[in-house]
Amino acid sequence: MNAMLEPVERYRALIDAAAASLPGRHTDWLSAQRSQAVEHFAQHGFPTRKDEAWRYTSLERVLEPSWALQAMPDSASFDAAAIARHHIAANAVARLVFVNGRWLSAFSSTGDGVPGLQIGSLHSLLEQQPERLAPWLGKAARATLSSFTALNTALIDDGAWLHVAAGMRLPGPVELLYLTAGAQAAAVHPRNLIVAEEGAAATVIEHYASLDDTACFTNSLTEVVLGGRACLEHLRLQDENAAARHISNVFVEQGASSRYQGIGVSLGGLWARSEYHNQMRHLQARCELDGLYVAGDRQLGDVHLDIGHTVAACSSRERFKGILLGRGRAVFDGRIRVDVDAQKTDAQLANDNLLLSRDAEVDTKPQLEIYADDVKCSHGTTVGQLDPAQLFYLRSRGIAADVAQRMLCLGFAAEILENCSVDPFRGRVEQRLGQRLADASANAGTME
Repeated sequence: MNAMLEPVERYRALIDAAAASLPGRHTDWLSAQRSQAVEHFAQHGFPTRKDEAWRYTSLERVLEPSWALQAMPDSASFDAAAIARHHIAANAVARLVFVNGRWLSAFSSTGDGVPGLQIGSLHSLLEQQPERLAPWLGKAARATLSSFTALNTALIDDGAWLHVAAGMRLPGPVELLYLTAGAQAAAVHPRNLIVAEEGAAATVIEHYASLDDTACFTNSLTEVVLGGRACLEHLRLQDENAAARHISNVFVEQGASSRYQGIGVSLGGLWARSEYHNQMRHLQARCELDGLYVAGDRQLGDVHLDIGHTVAACSSRERFKGILLGRGRAVFDGRIRVDVDAQKTDAQLANDNLLLSRDAEVDTKPQLEIYADDVKCSHGTTVGQLDPAQLFYLRSRGIAADVAQRMLCLGFAAEILENCSVDPFRGRVEQRLGQRLADASANAGTME
């Protein structure tokens, strides 16, 4: 407990320093959310490995540096071409660009004229019309679930909000690009709110990357609120630099007969953790989650799932794959709970891991808690190496060992991306994964 006291005090100082400049600080409902979050953080501090959800993950790399809150960046100091290199979808109907957690309007497009779409900076709306966000902001997220969700809520400042009107189908994806840069090790706490009203359909790309090698800590929180029969394809790519620390929490609230299709890819960062939370409370909702995590030397990749079935006739399918290189380490903790009233539930959970070295390590814990008797549920995990027979086949055709390994790894990852409707997203992930594998092979010789 004493070891955690100093970081808690440092973060409390950050919260106090930021309070006077936060948007919407005079709005009662938002002030109440922030106060509750601050109280939770002060009371509980940071988790330790005695907490079951953090049993395999140490926070030492996150809490040791003294992060600073980053000041508003100057648009004139950034190169448009450098930012454009991180664009994914050329046909994006809107694109919001953030640097160090702050919206840069000069590099963004807000989809003016796209029927049914409203989108913009959370900071701006909280300053000008906070009541517009009152029905949704903070409704899906459980701000006191953890210290990091509490921190994000206490420091709600900027991020993206987008609203798709009932019955509208966006003609292309919306892209949210978060970049870090600067000479100072900074902590950023982006907040996203995605609302799709009844019968609406949209695709959103959430992309985290770096413009330079400066260490950073990103603590993002995304709330998704889907009305009845709404559909959202939610694509997320974390590809920050090798010194980055990153934690993201995604909270999903689904209406009846809605569909949430999420694909989360984690390639970068020194320390990265992704959490998905979905408590399904309305009939015939569908949740499909696919994920890919890659961890190389000194990297930690952590995935935590918390999916709850509380009513009947809902379905969820979670499929995550990991590729571990060198001394990379990964954690997968997936939990599905089926309550007593959740009859006719269909829930499937799978985690597969590929270890490309003898020093790689993965701790995997898929869990099912079932309290209903008329369900179709399964869970499983695998940990293994590349198939020697497949390697031999490719080598016998004159393919070099490192190229053969990359081909097999890309094939292993392809299942996660096969349902993605945005070809440029799939292409970007495949290109970056191939580059990661090639770099690992060049640095360590042929992987075994």
